[in-house]
Amino acid sequence: MLQESISSLVTNPNGTYADVTFGGGGHTAGILSRINDGGSVIAFDRDLDAINGAFKDSRLTLVHNNFRYIENYAALYHVQFDGILADLGVSSHQFDTPERGFSFRFDAPLDMRMNEKGATTAADILNTREPEEIENILKLYGEVDGARRMAQLIAEARKQAPILTSGDLDKAIEKMLPKGAEHKVLAKVYQALRIEVNGELRSLEKFLQGAARSLKPGGRLVVITYHSLEDRMVKNFIKCGNVEGNEEKDMYGRTIAPLEAVNRKPITPAESEIAENTRARSAKLRVAQRRAAL
Repeated sequence: MLQESISSLVTNPNGTYADVTFGGGGHTAGILSRINDGGSVIAFDRDLDAINGAFKDSRLTLVHNNFRYIENYAALYHVQFDGILADLGVSSHQFDTPERGFSFRFDAPLDMRMNEKGATTAADILNTREPEEIENILKLYGEVDGARRMAQLIAEARKQAPILTSGDLDKAIEKMLPKGAEHKVLAKVYQALRIEVNGELRSLEKFLQGAARSLKPGGRLVVITYHSLEDRMVKNFIKCGNVEGNEEKDMYGRTIAPLEAVNRKPITPAESEIAENTRARSAKLRVAQRRAAL
């Protein structure tokens, strides 16, 4: 949804924009193609590979940090943004690099850190956390059926030998992988571990709060989500001003929230895009703008 997101975002060709999930730079390049020499982009990524591989443009400033700190950098650079874009998917580079441990397609170390200087890996979680905590991670972040049984299998397996690679994990939980549909369960398990390793939902909440305060009145927030947990948070924040969806109203019965939705329903990918990338099937694009007064 590259074109849809960029066209929803860029309303001022001389404006200042943020791409808080730089990745391979596709969205940033799209923004730069639509702004003039007077415009600029600040791009964030906590993955040093993304920063080191970035292209050069005089209008582009790169920040190696988590997007949860967007408000800090808005203050540092003395800017309010005309638009902020977040694509919450894992980059193809991360999925396709075996040693990063994001994909169950490879028998590789269970790392999953988006910032490779982070303290905790997926292997650390599997080998040190109590079974009850692993169960909660699988249930809350992956919506894994039979999370308790799976956590018990992991606890039993690590007594014999540490679970260090994706092959080790697959073997530990193989009793719960249905023949012919193993990838569906593994996708949920790996999603849950990745979210926990990177604190993704906590970072998303901080980002949404900071983004709302860092936009100019009328400035656009564009977010692409890929699973129900993060989409629910984004939807709730746009509607209510908090990720829990607790609605507060003023004396006139109007909802108190810093943003207002631009598109009533999320934009979804065209069938042609899904045919090229099946992962896009679950993508939802939500667009909001900052109200005139917070």
